[in-house]
Amino acid sequence: MGETKVVKFGGSSLADAKQFKKVADIILAEDSRRFVVASAPGKRYVEDIKVTDMLYACYEKASEGLSFEEEFTAIKERYNGIISDLGIKDFTLDDEFEIIEGAFTHMAGRDYAASRGEYLNSKVLAKYLGFDFIDAAKYIFFDDAGKFDWDKTKEKLVPKLDKTNKAVIPGFYGSMPNGTIKTFSRGGSDVTGSIVARACNAKIYENWTDVSGIFICDPRIVVNPEPISTLTYAELRELAYMGFNVLHEDAVFPVRVAGIPINIKNTNCPQDRGTFIVSETAEPCEHIITGIAGKKGMSVINIEKDKMNSEVGFGRNVLRALEKSNVSFEHMPSGVDTMSVVVQTDNFTGKETAILDEIRGRVHPDQLYIESNLALIAVVGRGMKSARGTAAILFTALADARVNVKMIDQGSSELNIIIGVAEEDFEIAIRAIYDAFIKIKK
Repeated sequence: MGETKVVKFGGSSLADAKQFKKVADIILAEDSRRFVVASAPGKRYVEDIKVTDMLYACYEKASEGLSFEEEFTAIKERYNGIISDLGIKDFTLDDEFEIIEGAFTHMAGRDYAASRGEYLNSKVLAKYLGFDFIDAAKYIFFDDAGKFDWDKTKEKLVPKLDKTNKAVIPGFYGSMPNGTIKTFSRGGSDVTGSIVARACNAKIYENWTDVSGIFICDPRIVVNPEPISTLTYAELRELAYMGFNVLHEDAVFPVRVAGIPINIKNTNCPQDRGTFIVSETAEPCEHIITGIAGKKGMSVINIEKDKMNSEVGFGRNVLRALEKSNVSFEHMPSGVDTMSVVVQTDNFTGKETAILDEIRGRVHPDQLYIESNLALIAVVGRGMKSARGTAAILFTALADARVNVKMIDQGSSELNIIIGVAEEDFEIAIRAIYDAFIKIKK
């Protein structure tokens, strides 16, 4: 049937009839855009409420045995308004509303309630486009443990897509073996789009949102940062791990294993190239670095002991002390006689004494102390490996900004450098790094 694109549209892209029309224009502009994954209506303006949140609030009342008529009426009005404004004739969601209302009364579950936003929106979009509607609950499956089941999904979804010309599929949910609705925990509709793209062996997975691609760093910290033209999956993984708010690994994995590129596009500016996420690329890097990401709320356990390096099992014993208190570590830079273990403060709080006592009992350090209020910043880029002086540029920029570097950690792949700074220096450090590598190079 030729090349196929899977296109996913987020909540802001489908918030009202005006946005629906933009989406329809985009989809119908290319015949290859055969399969559409839709989110629930998002916010129309700053003070607005997402439909998913409206459904949660509605179901909370139902679960407490309270009347939810007012809340449910508001949800119906939202969809009926879209249908009316689109001018769709001889089409209503009345039957679906009745079923959902009954299910709420009989405690169908929070996952069911949340999933109805995507379900109803996809029904409307399919009708408006003249596409088939495919209910994700019948073709996307979880196992008994609540984990996505690719084998069962492949068995059902692949042949369904093979014999379907064009269709809209709700994002965010599938079904459990007993038939109940189960939602994805993170990046729900993004995950669905990725699964559909893998199932139909798409040429590309277009993820449409309200920004023209992925930015080099957080636009709340740096004003109007440059977008990233091309990003590898390896770079994305490093950035996402450090809090980059783009696509979660769960949403990337299905297309990554199939070698399908992702294109992050802007519904409001469809002519913009956006960001391509690919397995590998020969495209030269525009800058030495690709992206900057970071997160606050970290603590460091600092351990010092003479001739630490000659003690077999030293590191293992330190980590076993954390394991005993069910605390995972983020990074563990070390020297000949020093070791630092970086942990999330939230997971560490209340367990400090027990962990330090356990470390003392296991390795008998000369010095053992904690530093809190630490932030980690990752500077990531495939271009760093072949560029000389990357570290010099980085640390000169931080020194000039009077930022004290408390920790340095670099992976063996030379894809990233992670530094630790005081939380109060977090934003200053990111701006300094951006200016050194990007702004000054313009």
